Amino acid sequence: MRILIVEDDHQIGDGLQAGLSALGFACDWLRDGRQALAAISAAPYDAVVLDLGLPGMDGLAVLAAWRRSGHHEPVLLLTARDAVTDRIRGLDGGADDYLVKPFALGEVAARLRALIRRRHGSSTPLLSHGRVAFDPAARQTTLDGVAVELSARELALLELLLGNKGRVLSREQIEEKLYDWSHEVESNAIEVHIHHLRKKLGSDFIKTRRGLGYTLSDEA
Repeated sequence: MRILIVEDDHQIGDGLQAGLSALGFACDWLRDGRQALAAISAAPYDAVVLDLGLPGMDGLAVLAAWRRSGHHEPVLLLTARDAVTDRIRGLDGGADDYLVKPFALGEVAARLRALIRRRHGSSTPLLSHGRVAFDPAARQTTLDGVAVELSARELALLELLLGNKGRVLSREQIEEKLYDWSHEVESNAIEVHIHHLRKKLGSDFIKTRRGLGYTLSDEA
């Protein structure tokens, strides 16, 4: 899942980027409100973490501009403004959730997962397909109930495929979801991850649609 973080406080922004990346998110971090205006269109973000007190342009103004231009990505507001009126303004202004500083990283991650689930119309935190189940919070995968060890990138790819059952994802779409701006993508990286997942979860778990991309096999 790819997340846009807009936060001008270096310590908070750096902590969010490092912490959420360790929890399986691909994170891009910006510090300026005006930069954030255009950034929302630069990548297929699953959700946004948005501070209100930003240089260049206030977070609520950024959010309003996004909504006017038709962007529906879930937005989690992070702010030191803890008055009820501020929370009401944020939620009525188009935010999907609101968290007051200081906050716990685990709660930010949990709220982001919940927002993304709701966006995809899912009520359960567990993702499954056939004999495979994945717990996004615990970052654990099982095959027929037995734990399977996957790398961080393999987990991210599995989560992406499970969240898009019935869809064919191109190599470019997968790269955009799995890698943030700071990572160079090797030409065969996606194919390597697909190969490893097939080896660990079953050779027929992922189908290749030649010329189109990858999708999960039909459920047995």
